[in-house]
Amino acid sequence: MSIVATSLGRIKPSPTIAVSTLAAELKRQGRDVIGLGAGEPDFDTPDFVKEAAIAAIRRGETKYTAVDGTPELKRAIVAKFNRENGLDYGIDEVTVGSGGKQVLYNAFMATLNPGDEVVIPAPYWVSYPDMVLLAGGTPVFVTCPEQTGFKLRAEDLDAAITPATKWVVLNSPNNPTGAAYDERELRALTDVLVRHTHVWVMSDDMYEHLVYGGFRFVTPAQVEPRLRPRTLTVNGVSKAYAMTGWRIGYAGGPKELIKAIAKVQSQSTSNPCSISQAAAAAALEGDQGFLPERNRVFEERRDLVVRMLSDAPGLRCHKPEGAFYVYPSCAGAIGRCTPQGSVIGDSETFARYLLESEGVAVVHGSAFGMDPFFRISYATATELLEEACRRIIRACEALHD
Repeated sequence: MSIVATSLGRIKPSPTIAVSTLAAELKRQGRDVIGLGAGEPDFDTPDFVKEAAIAAIRRGETKYTAVDGTPELKRAIVAKFNRENGLDYGIDEVTVGSGGKQVLYNAFMATLNPGDEVVIPAPYWVSYPDMVLLAGGTPVFVTCPEQTGFKLRAEDLDAAITPATKWVVLNSPNNPTGAAYDERELRALTDVLVRHTHVWVMSDDMYEHLVYGGFRFVTPAQVEPRLRPRTLTVNGVSKAYAMTGWRIGYAGGPKELIKAIAKVQSQSTSNPCSISQAAAAAALEGDQGFLPERNRVFEERRDLVVRMLSDAPGLRCHKPEGAFYVYPSCAGAIGRCTPQGSVIGDSETFARYLLESEGVAVVHGSAFGMDPFFRISYATATELLEEACRRIIRACEALHD
């Protein structure tokens, strides 16, 4: 009899982490590999955030904290929600976890019962379905095709909701596509959700600050205040502040839900790192002037990748509104042969071909619930992106019928 729990048979390891791990291993073996799999900014954590962490260490803030966040960090989060999103949360309506992923996981664990359904627009971040399954729920996928900009339509959302629906997950800007909903598009969805009073809204806003071309970010509870009593607004410092390794995520929501999330966390990790919490408070309260400059660089990289991949035979690349990903279609490469005689059967074999032939690591689209596409993270040095795109073009040109 296996020691492994049967519940683990319902899930798989994170494909994005697997790609990054493989790329790192190949580099250690001496391969020339450009990794475009990780969702991690190449910028450094701002110096004022680092200094705040060092100061916290020197003050001796190295002990346990409150289970779901220090009062200082919670106050900074309350101020952030009010200042940037027009959301008025109290201290007892805010929770802090060891990364946004833990906050999402805690919420599912705290609320899902067997038979509960969670509506997840596809393409989706790889961890949503597996977290739902681990918590005993059932993911319900709604396809958002390239023709709609990879965005959920109101009529498709309405059709997916049943009496068993507990949550609808909305992620804007989206991982993996970069698609972001403007106020009009989001209003169409919130109008549907207002009618379904038994449904809760999980808004994953992790890429909030990474939007381009004058796009204005909005979040569901901001657009429709009537949804606030059943919305969990999730965010963190990992992407905008280049603090992936600090592991701080947070959320605002109704007191009952926040208390339940804290209960789950109290019996798992307990409090997030005390030093990271001090750094996160500084990030949220400090000068935000560096964000527009970093966004300008990300926007230039987005435009570079979209432009170059448009020259690759068999590829088609939609220009996204935000995040730091593009999600190109490789439909034109499916069924074609590599120089070695292998047939490209799907996005996974295409991604393997790019890695083996040209040393470019991307994440295949089936990991995100939609084929034949693949995800490229352009959160890496511009010169490396240019070289990676040249390699991808070369690999596509080498395919034949």
